[in-house]
Amino acid sequence: MKIALDVDGVIADVIASWISYNNKIRPTILKSQISEWDFWKNHGINKFDFYNELSTCWKSWKNIPLTENNIASVTDKLSNLGTVDIVTAREESTHNDVKNWLKLHKINFKNYVGVLEGIEKSQLDYDIFIDDSPLNAKSMLEEGKSVILYSQPWNESFNDNRAMRIRELQTAVPIIDKMINESK
Repeated sequence: MKIALDVDGVIADVIASWISYNNKIRPTILKSQISEWDFWKNHGINKFDFYNELSTCWKSWKNIPLTENNIASVTDKLSNLGTVDIVTAREESTHNDVKNWLKLHKINFKNYVGVLEGIEKSQLDYDIFIDDSPLNAKSMLEEGKSVILYSQPWNESFNDNRAMRIRELQTAVPIIDKMINESK
């Protein structure tokens, strides 16, 4: 079983770092107010600025929190089920920062795969994708891929019963275990 595990929004709560950054230079935004993928449009934020600011947040990678406290043990369990690769879409200049963050938090994975655009992930050869992007999920499902959608405020309106929604990463373990057993 080849498992593609996303970083931002799934294991790294980079949006918390971005919100802290944003709230120092713009009117306050709460995480609960981020109800769609391209939420920055509703706040008068330029797309280029938003993504540039996310990259800036990764320069302070030691300050980016985990989405959950037990991520390292969950990635160990996932690695016992199959090959876990980190599959992330981001600006190239942030790859080393992300790798350092993964090492700091003892995230268990085999390969690190970076792409420039999230929808490129759907072209990769994985049995299951764990992601938080509704755009990526849609693209992956259209390609016939299996998707576990990690719930975040920006993907709550995504409704496709082919995607399995989880609210904690550990919930992916029995889902993937069941997929393995059903494929035998």
